[in-house]
Amino acid sequence: MTAFAHKDKDANAKEYRDLPKILISQEPYYHDYHYICLMERIALFPGTFDPLTLGHNDIIERASGMFDKLYLGIGENSSKNNLFSFDKRVTMLKEIYSGNPKISVEGYKELTVNFCKKIGATFIIRGLRSATDFDYERNIAEMNHKLDPSIDTVFLISRPEYAAITSTIVREILKNGGDISHFVDRRVMNYL
Repeated sequence: MTAFAHKDKDANAKEYRDLPKILISQEPYYHDYHYICLMERIALFPGTFDPLTLGHNDIIERASGMFDKLYLGIGENSSKNNLFSFDKRVTMLKEIYSGNPKISVEGYKELTVNFCKKIGATFIIRGLRSATDFDYERNIAEMNHKLDPSIDTVFLISRPEYAAITSTIVREILKNGGDISHFVDRRVMNYL
């Protein structure tokens, strides 16, 4: 949790009213004449997750340790040749991460920054495998920030053992009869 303390509670009453609705408590908490307001650090990791790879899983596990709440936002991308339907991906990830109370899975079909507002997220998580990923993701992060300056993007570098794994390559391997078990979470194999 992030705590904000103020000595003058009356001077900060307006500031309290202006805080987002993701407060832990709707009432101010007073302790030793300090005004304390606790806010959750909420992040969104958006993607198609088609399929969920070991690289995705690594970023999810690492990000869930950095934030109080992590949403996996499954976007619909009609330009991709999908392995799993949109609804199947949402169901699959909900089942895979059902044991982690810090992780929620939601499907969305809107601008990512609008979805962030809806769930109260102020951070977007992106995984980077290479300098090419960085160039692409930086442009998206800058556009998202222009659309909503309250949302920041956090880049997590892929571990070297996962840097070559992409969902596109995994789908191609599977389409051509190859074994993808070395590239995807073992729980994904149950859905094939």
